[in-house]
Amino acid sequence: MRIARYRFEGEVSYGVADGQVIREMSGTPFPAGSEIDVTGVEHDIDAVDLLAPVLPTKIIAVAKNYADHAAEMGGEVPREPMIFLKPSTAVIGPEGVIRLPGQSERVEHEAELAVVIGRLCKDVPEHRVPEVVLGYTCANDVTARDLQATDGQWGRAKGFDTFCPLGPWIETDIDPDDLAIECEVNEQVRQDGSTSDMVRTVAELVAWISSVMTLVPGDVILTGTPAGVGPLANGDTVTVTIEGIGTLDNIVSDSGVFA
Repeated sequence: MRIARYRFEGEVSYGVADGQVIREMSGTPFPAGSEIDVTGVEHDIDAVDLLAPVLPTKIIAVAKNYADHAAEMGGEVPREPMIFLKPSTAVIGPEGVIRLPGQSERVEHEAELAVVIGRLCKDVPEHRVPEVVLGYTCANDVTARDLQATDGQWGRAKGFDTFCPLGPWIETDIDPDDLAIECEVNEQVRQDGSTSDMVRTVAELVAWISSVMTLVPGDVILTGTPAGVGPLANGDTVTVTIEGIGTLDNIVSDSGVFA
């Protein structure tokens, strides 16, 4: 099942995406395992604005979970998972604009599989991880690479507004352990890998992270990126595609926004 979050005539709803049709849901898909009720209202998918499929309380990202990416960054895979947090204000959805901050001279893409937590959980054993996961979506862990190098910690480099595109929907029925993952910039392939190359599996990551902190419905875990990360520039279109899930497109702009 593909669960989308969308806006139609000013109203935001969850729905079940099936081909070109979105069927409006009654309420939300949380907690995982609850019955999904549809209202009978249907929309053509081209008539709605797809939004980020979830608004997480927190985003937990895993660093250096692909050996080839760790190597290209001049490092090694850590002995234990290395995690950091991205703020919820970094989230944008499909077709959203990635804003290049004036503080950075090198912003890069990082295509990633995102895990959407479906129920309140803590200290989850690996064999029970599927019970707490609602599903999976595409993510882009946008990073100000120069600031990552100079700051000594990653809060600013990873935390700018618009630095966590998610979408286009949540796929609930998929095995996350062997999915092709690709990133294109202006239709040129930059990253081409597979989740089978992850050092630690989804089950291992969810179990380990839940031993550190309580996870709540809607939390997102970013599982790391394969090699091939590279710069983004004003006017670029960046596309993350994950097998069995879909494609997340975003445009890049150096235009500032004041709200």
